[in-house]
Amino acid sequence: MTVIGVITRGKYGNRLIETIRKHSGFSVVSTDLPEFLPVFIEEPDEFLENLDFDLSVFSAEIVVTYSLHPDLSSAIARLAAEGGVRALIIPGGPSRASIPELEQISEKSGMSIEVDEICCTLEENPANAPFAKIFGVPVLKVKTRDGKISKVEVLKGAPCGSTWHMAEELVGVPVKDAPPKAGLIVQQYPCRAIRGEMGGIHESAELHKQALIKALEAEALENEE
Repeated sequence: MTVIGVITRGKYGNRLIETIRKHSGFSVVSTDLPEFLPVFIEEPDEFLENLDFDLSVFSAEIVVTYSLHPDLSSAIARLAAEGGVRALIIPGGPSRASIPELEQISEKSGMSIEVDEICCTLEENPANAPFAKIFGVPVLKVKTRDGKISKVEVLKGAPCGSTWHMAEELVGVPVKDAPPKAGLIVQQYPCRAIRGEMGGIHESAELHKQALIKALEAEALENEE
């Protein structure tokens, strides 16, 4: 059985654990970080030791860390590499991670490290599979009847669970209204991506909107055959 490690911090990471357990057959091992952390951590390795940080999380093949702190993200990456983790996924974007340092760790250890602004942009690669076969950029299959959405099957969805929530809410929505409605539902989930004009929440909404459009186009072609 594939084991996924999750490092939580405050409210971040708990929905991922719930989604993994609900929508996959993976086993989960997790540990947590304090919600409130110093802006700058001079000795991150020592800081983690003083927290009694549970290193068993690195028994997993794939680890997702919601450390959301550049100093701790690098320290966690070093520990993950030492523990033999195959792929490390870091949500939160470059502002929460030291990219040059992470690139050095990845090159030296051979461990795949991916930093994503939002969780629903994760693309599959040999290192993060099979996790990214189920969780990442949304992929849908749709059925329609009498001009309305009758069923939405999630083939791949956002790790936070928003795609499955959207799928349930779209049933009964008129086909012409469904794509923009899909994006709106994801934003109301509530999505924890950054809000505002340039926030990742809008990218998440657009990804789900486009996934639904593709699914509707595929169903239309299927019906023509």
